[in-house]
Amino acid sequence: MPEEFYWQSGPRWPPTARTNLEYPSEPLYAMLDRSAEKSGNLPYTWYMGKSNTFADVRDHADRIANFLISKGIKPGDRVAVFLPNVPHFPPVFFGALKTGAMVVTCNPLYKAGELNYQLTDTGAVAVFVVDHPSFTPTCYEAIKGTDVETVIVCSMKDFLPKIKAVLGGLLGKIPKSEYYEEDKTFFYENIIAEYEPKSPQAEVDPEDTAILIYTGGTTGTPKGAELTHSNLISNVLQIAEWVYLKEEDVDRPGGVRYGEEVYVGAVPWYHSYGLTLTLLMSTWYAGKLVCVPDPRAGKPPMSDLLKDLQSSKGTVLNCVPALYAGIANHPDVSKFDLSSVNICSSGAAPLPPELARKFEAVTGAILFEGYGLTETSPVTHINPTNKRDRKFGSIGLPISDTACKIVDPETGTKEMPIGEIGEIAISGPQVMKSYYGKPEETDNVMRTINNKRFFLTGDMGHMDEEGYTYISDRKKQMINVGGLKAYPREIEDILFTHPKVQLAAAVGIPRDDDPSNEFVKAYIILKEGESATEKEFIEWAREKMAGYKRPKEVDIVDSLPLSNVGKVLRRVLREEEIKKRSAV
Repeated sequence: MPEEFYWQSGPRWPPTARTNLEYPSEPLYAMLDRSAEKSGNLPYTWYMGKSNTFADVRDHADRIANFLISKGIKPGDRVAVFLPNVPHFPPVFFGALKTGAMVVTCNPLYKAGELNYQLTDTGAVAVFVVDHPSFTPTCYEAIKGTDVETVIVCSMKDFLPKIKAVLGGLLGKIPKSEYYEEDKTFFYENIIAEYEPKSPQAEVDPEDTAILIYTGGTTGTPKGAELTHSNLISNVLQIAEWVYLKEEDVDRPGGVRYGEEVYVGAVPWYHSYGLTLTLLMSTWYAGKLVCVPDPRAGKPPMSDLLKDLQSSKGTVLNCVPALYAGIANHPDVSKFDLSSVNICSSGAAPLPPELARKFEAVTGAILFEGYGLTETSPVTHINPTNKRDRKFGSIGLPISDTACKIVDPETGTKEMPIGEIGEIAISGPQVMKSYYGKPEETDNVMRTINNKRFFLTGDMGHMDEEGYTYISDRKKQMINVGGLKAYPREIEDILFTHPKVQLAAAVGIPRDDDPSNEFVKAYIILKEGESATEKEFIEWAREKMAGYKRPKEVDIVDSLPLSNVGKVLRRVLREEEIKKRSAV
């Protein structure tokens, strides 16, 4: 066994998981066609109590593909999807892929300038947008100066139960744009009514780029990662291979069940985490896909998500820690029946161990942390999906066919000894082709080690003797305290153990007398009903952390800046603090 796969022979490697898998050589949309052929009558998308079957969604996808082809869309063109988690998303996504085009997934909360950047950077020629008084005008503003000639507007009434659609229309409650640009605008419902549901014959190589999905931009200018059909199919199968529940942990043992799982789409599908682990997994395994446009909706916040979990009998929930915290701390969580929820993964941000334990206590599910990046489709590591073998604080073991190395951050090629911190490097079938149109930036993050192509993640961490990997932090977010390196992740995990803390973030602030040196500042959201002072946390930390790691300043805040997938934007906190100090 090659040295970089030594963990696969250890006692923690799941006995049900194969170390090497076989991957079909096919385009990504084949998973929809196969599920429609095999299980066409099963419910696929589910929204506000109404389901559309796999056969329905394939029908819509074929019609959309033929419409796009009629507008001149050809293999290699870019089609943008500017949609939240609504029922239109799967047929639009797969329909665009069926033309041989690349799908550009866009954050539906982007302002016009941010969306314009992606449309310009990719040279997109068409864009799908939800019919909405703010989203649609934002789209029209964003396409100015771009190559976009076709805008497809998707109305929510198309997927509402009939009575709700009628009443919503009569009462004016269905979202609707105030205007449409007639020369470029087409409507989803008209496309479905006018075009044939014949499968197009575009030739698609599995190694072609399927999607351009942009990195979060929390550490620099957003870049479009080119993920191939093969990258994404590989990652779906790698994830499913890993999941196996034990009877002593949850009510139902076994792995992912074909045709039985209910995937709750709480994480946005424009993001690689929500796209692969929820939308694509549900498609491959013919599971119901619950559409959740806004997981924080309701009064109190997240009440609507709890209602969806209960009414849909959701079984699989992939979330970020901020959403798990919202569920675990929801004042009415005990009033909801969440007993159907079994498989829960956490990613995109560090999972505090105390939060995981609390969530499991209120739901009866099992929650395990994983790790990945946009550039890796996204998953590279997952903790064993049982309570005995998972290690809180760790991102788990590299999954099947995935090599992980800890390398010297200066060279990116020199391997670090077990237990020592370095940059995490990944090789596997899920690693992206390149950054779109940015060969130099691609070269900067790729290294060849032992004849394998490795991606430098930018994350610092170490591996233990059993192969478990631990994240220290982003390479660019290390805090330099008098020459010593403090890691925000480690500091935040300790702060989370305080009984009054709901959310916490730590950043490095330049010292006034020496800007090259920094000190730690913490931002804390208190649990509901709690009160505390900044001094109380500073004193508490004296017994919990080494001096250079301890926060020298603490702000108790009502909210923290979050990305749309729930990552705390430490960069924003740091920039705002520096700006405030400069003004003083």
